Amino acid sequence: MIAIIDYDAGNLKSVEKALHHLGEDAVITRDKQLLMNADKVILPGVGSFGDAMSKLQHYKLVDAIRQVVEKGIPFLGICLGLQLLFERSDESDGVEGLSILKGEILRIPDCEGLKIPHMGWNSLSIKPGTKLFHGISDQAYVYFVHSYYLKATDEKDVAATTNYSTLIHASVEKDNVYACQFHPEKSSEVGLKILKNFASL
Repeated sequence: MIAIIDYDAGNLKSVEKALHHLGEDAVITRDKQLLMNADKVILPGVGSFGDAMSKLQHYKLVDAIRQVVEKGIPFLGICLGLQLLFERSDESDGVEGLSILKGEILRIPDCEGLKIPHMGWNSLSIKPGTKLFHGISDQAYVYFVHSYYLKATDEKDVAATTNYSTLIHASVEKDNVYACQFHPEKSSEVGLKILKNFASL
């Protein structure tokens, strides 16, 4: 069973629908026991970093997430869910992230001819041998919606990058923690393959 963490984020249903489409048993929950007993856990999210952290605290999910990760359960952050795994964000000064991975979330720099937020399809430079992108060809296109991007401290954690005004760490893998800045649930066949790869870990 794949548990999708419910903290009032906007894209929970679309993630659940994509997993059901793949034939996976998925449930949206904020029940700590359910999260601890799940085979896999997903933290989706759209919205602001500060609001999301305060919702996670409100629902007492911060410790639950850390315990899930410590237990070794495969964990996937999507979009804002990726950003929350890191230490801080330009979007919400003074708000501490989950700090499960090292790095910071920065605002995409202004660049003539490019709109922010970055909304649309971009190709990925995929690091060979990554589990999330198994069977996916380099330069595959995925769908992004974001104004802030990840700069991971450790390059070894970066599974894929893309370019939009700057080099963006678009996906990370470290031990049992996986995350994508883009939306696999909105990224057509490539996105479904990524979710299937995660479900098959």
